[in-house]
Amino acid sequence: MEPGMEELMPRLLPVDDCDLSEDFDPTVPPRTPQEYLKRVQIEAARCPDVVVAQIDPKKLRKKQTVNISISGCQPAPEGYAPTLKWQQQQVANFSAIRQSLNKHRSHWRSQHLDSNVTMPKSEDEEGWKKFCLGERAYSEIDALSDNENLGIDYLKVGFPPLLSIVSRMSQATVTSVLEYLTSWFGEKKFTPELGRWLYALLACLEKPLLPEAHSLIRQLARRCSEVRVLEVTRTVPVFLFQENKNEEQISALNLIICLVSRYFDQRDLADEPS
Repeated sequence: MEPGMEELMPRLLPVDDCDLSEDFDPTVPPRTPQEYLKRVQIEAARCPDVVVAQIDPKKLRKKQTVNISISGCQPAPEGYAPTLKWQQQQVANFSAIRQSLNKHRSHWRSQHLDSNVTMPKSEDEEGWKKFCLGERAYSEIDALSDNENLGIDYLKVGFPPLLSIVSRMSQATVTSVLEYLTSWFGEKKFTPELGRWLYALLACLEKPLLPEAHSLIRQLARRCSEVRVLEVTRTVPVFLFQENKNEEQISALNLIICLVSRYFDQRDLADEPS
């Protein structure tokens, strides 16, 4: 370290040079306090004045800007708001599932996965989207080929959130995958595969919530309320099947909003009982 730098960065605990024996070796663990202090001095002298971090641009997030919204959910359209009794029942069921999952997590984690199940790494956003939603939904392909009707190809339809899978996910992975799917949902339509995974990830999310998880679930609930309004406007009872399908989606969206607002204590996002 240069003398000028010594003046700008005075020692917090000044230490004089240590008189050590000639056989002192700075590469071996110190045996005395004097050897430790001498080793610190040597390492400090070897430090460069300026250090430049080696950053891989590919690992940086595509979206560096974080938009924070404090607005609540869009109110449920008339006739589609869930009752308070229904919301309370869903919260009770959800709480029981979380307790059971925590109790038996070690058991399910020890179960062997099928040979075709390869869980992506936590930071592999595209890999998790395909793993959860399937290549067909990820690529927005609706048609099934004749070969696909012969059996389930989980690479195309996505792997379900089996207990043996979600029990292996750390909290960091749970939060990351929830972020990936919430981001995907922000631009895509709601699907049953997405709904199952969102429910499972919320069941694995530990309380108290970390700040990033807190922001994510609020963003998720707001998006559900937006899609719910769109689904209601599309509900034209021309075909009974189409009407029932929309009602199922609206019920699933109501469920996610209910869990975020009432189980995770985001009460300002809760639906007012009908």
